[in-house]
Amino acid sequence: MHALRTARLLLRAPHADLAEAVADFLRRNSEHFAPWDPPRPAGLHTAAHQRELLASQALAQANGSAYRWFLTRHDAPQVVIGSASLSNVARGPHQGASLGYALDAAHQGAGLMHEALQAVVGEAFGPLNLHRLQAAYRPENARSAAVLQRLGFRPLGLARDYLFIDGAWRDHLLTERTNPDFVRPPEWGP
Repeated sequence: MHALRTARLLLRAPHADLAEAVADFLRRNSEHFAPWDPPRPAGLHTAAHQRELLASQALAQANGSAYRWFLTRHDAPQVVIGSASLSNVARGPHQGASLGYALDAAHQGAGLMHEALQAVVGEAFGPLNLHRLQAAYRPENARSAAVLQRLGFRPLGLARDYLFIDGAWRDHLLTERTNPDFVRPPEWGP
């Protein structure tokens, strides 16, 4: 998978050379991400663990089951400041994926995640030709609510006890966006 470029960001596909930068990103933000993340394995914040994950993520991208990008600024390309992903990619009659994202605490409030996710949605609805994206966020996460609304995601409703986060089952608000320019795959026939 290729990198995506925006006015201020480079969204880099998984590669072993990102291991230390991704580990550093996770270490810097471990407290910031704690209220929003599921339990994480020991060693997650090490370059060795990240090398393994990056190899797995690159393989998932190669087979089309998931896509991940790591955000760097054009003026600091060696520092990872966020990530964006399309997971649970389903083809067949669904043609959809789940959108996920995380941004460094020090870079919030500058519109960077909106900028990055515009590129990811463009990739999903353009070259990947997905029909539907869904995203879930905790009701108290006002920043996620705002970025998804700005991107045109529509609310679907509340999913009770949706994910195990920060030591308990947490409710999440579900949202969706569909691709108005979806192209019917040739294998579906006329």
